Amino acid sequence: MPDLATPLIEWYRDNARDLPWRRPGFGAWGVLVSEFMLQQTPVNRVIPHLEAWLARWPTPTALAMDAPADAVRAWANLGYPRRALWLHRAAVEIRDRHDGVVPDDVDALLALTGIGDYTARAVAVFAYGSRHPVVDTNTRRVLARAIDGRSQPGPPSKRDLAAMEVILPVDVESSAIVNAAAMELGATVCIARSPRCDACPIADRCAWRLAGYPDTGDERRRQAKYEGSDRQARGAVLRVLRDAEAHAVPVDTVIPDWPDPLQRDRAIDSLIADGLAEAADGMLRLPH
Repeated sequence: MPDLATPLIEWYRDNARDLPWRRPGFGAWGVLVSEFMLQQTPVNRVIPHLEAWLARWPTPTALAMDAPADAVRAWANLGYPRRALWLHRAAVEIRDRHDGVVPDDVDALLALTGIGDYTARAVAVFAYGSRHPVVDTNTRRVLARAIDGRSQPGPPSKRDLAAMEVILPVDVESSAIVNAAAMELGATVCIARSPRCDACPIADRCAWRLAGYPDTGDERRRQAKYEGSDRQARGAVLRVLRDAEAHAVPVDTVIPDWPDPLQRDRAIDSLIADGLAEAADGMLRLPH
């Protein structure tokens, strides 16, 4: 296999974006919060929310001391609000199990609510300097093209971690840079549509480019349309509950004019089932 690490490291040092979680001293809690927020949410939307969140809750214990409703409300329009609830639960677990310190061990991180393979390894690597392969959607696309000669990656699998492990340098510091560089390359150059191969540091050794850019198909799962979806209805219900601050509101006053009454009721029921809302005596509120 061609050496991908060396050109990736050189490129990253000159081209990496200045992002808060990459700055020295940002801390493991900040990295963990950023990873929760960055799941399926663009960087430019995350940064202001992240800064406000860490100003309000600079430690896991600070968040754990407040109600889940405060976390859901502060999540605002980031989307997928269950992440706020999971982050609050993880903060409680960090306080109770780890004396308020984000653990550095991958297995301990995986045991926290809402943390999967990617987030656990990202915190261990980027916050604590451990050596592990870290694979997100952008990294998977880089690996699929550079190594496998595919136009798009297949469904996520454990093979992705093995493929990333192969290109990591033995040196711990360099391995962290390669992890970050592969993500950055996928986010800014090796993008899903119209990749900028002229700006790619590994273009001369990319299997997909050398094969003539074959279209090998796209097996990625398509996200359902938002307009008119249950997700949109859930978001509308949550906006009402967030605007109500600490007060409960009558269920029948929550988006009463929604065009599909059954969908409205389904959205409310699903929010209650997910723990994002609580109902009692005909009233609805954020979780406490």
